[in-house]
Amino acid sequence: MTRVKATMLLVALLSLAMACSKKPEPTPAPAADSTKQTQSSGASSAQAESSSADLKPPDSSAAPVAAAPVPAPPPPPKPVVIPAGTVITVRLSSALGSKSSQTGDPFEATVAEPVAVGGKTVIASGAAAGGTVVEAKAKGKIKGEARLKLALNRVTIKGKTYEIQTTMAEQTSKGKGKRTAVATGGGAAGGALIGGIAGGGKGAGIGALVGAGAGFIGGSLTGNKQIELPAETVLPFKLTESITLK
Repeated sequence: MTRVKATMLLVALLSLAMACSKKPEPTPAPAADSTKQTQSSGASSAQAESSSADLKPPDSSAAPVAAAPVPAPPPPPKPVVIPAGTVITVRLSSALGSKSSQTGDPFEATVAEPVAVGGKTVIASGAAAGGTVVEAKAKGKIKGEARLKLALNRVTIKGKTYEIQTTMAEQTSKGKGKRTAVATGGGAAGGALIGGIAGGGKGAGIGALVGAGAGFIGGSLTGNKQIELPAETVLPFKLTESITLK
């Protein structure tokens, strides 16, 4: 009887020892967590693809949108041309004389009469102008003659100065008070200058250009027959070349 109990006790001890030596098996993770991870991974991939698509440059092979046609600019206005033969009448700003002036001296003047082309004023009255004393010769005490020759060579139109070519106005004084003039301004202006000499200045009232011519010829003679043109003397000049306004 005692042996039987001992055997049973031994078997119980062995069973207990074997039970303690076995390791517990790991519990599998719930299926729901795996599904959530898969969905999260898929969402991340979709977002990455969307961001990548946003960063892609536009497809250059796509047909460009046709731009609206640009209207052609209007043609530039035609330049205004003051033709050769046009008379420009100026008023001297200072006195000139056969003795007081020197050949090559510049002189200043202003336009006395507006100049029109095609009925439109292109040079306003009062515009600045200027020229050169081409020749100034004082009369000698015993013999010789006094001579004064002028040319207009520039005029300012709307703030721009133009170099111009004109005929010359010339006056000569000989002994005993005789005077001659060459008014190469031409036309009515030239006739006015010559008429002023022939009539002693009596025809000065025939029109504006006649008055201008008489103003030139009406320059005073000094005691020794020198030619003097006071300030405000009006002189006509005729263009020998056209002026193209810019």
